[in-house]
Amino acid sequence: MVFKRTYRQSEADLLIQYKSTGDLNLLGTLYEPYMPLIYGLCLRYLKEESKSEDAVMQIFEQLIKKLRIHEVSNFKSWLYSFARNYCLMELRASGKNITISIDENTFMENELTEHQSFEHDMLETKLSSMEKCLEHLNNEQKKCIKLFYLDQKCYKDICEITGYDISKVKSYIQNGKRNLKICMEKNGDG
Repeated sequence: MVFKRTYRQSEADLLIQYKSTGDLNLLGTLYEPYMPLIYGLCLRYLKEESKSEDAVMQIFEQLIKKLRIHEVSNFKSWLYSFARNYCLMELRASGKNITISIDENTFMENELTEHQSFEHDMLETKLSSMEKCLEHLNNEQKKCIKLFYLDQKCYKDICEITGYDISKVKSYIQNGKRNLKICMEKNGDG
């Protein structure tokens, strides 16, 4: 993919224009500078070059729809979270253990971040604790938390999927986050 900006456009401008027009050239212009870094992130998680290359393209394809419905104020941070969640879902689907730790603050600055085994163990422990605590949430909170954070659904989509009204969805997510934090702190992982 090769996309060129016709004039100096900010990411915010590109996002607004893409959301209103659906022009894939605008999305490509926005995504292209991050492709090598997304590839590096995917390679750390997926451990295979071909799977990582495919992931970069799959993430782009998912952005086509996601960026038209999500309000994104900081593309870099949102893209990092989206790509990380994509990789985590791929690993879960394949049944592989997750043993990686990447600092969001250095994601776009240095793609060759060194990771110590202690950090890997800490992440595994936190993810394991979070999954256990997620099971202790009531069904409504669990469903809304999974849809919002793991499936990257917006409030409107969650309302349509669950049948809950928007105030309930927001409440379930807020209370679910608080209950997850409390549970993880009790387990010493917060």
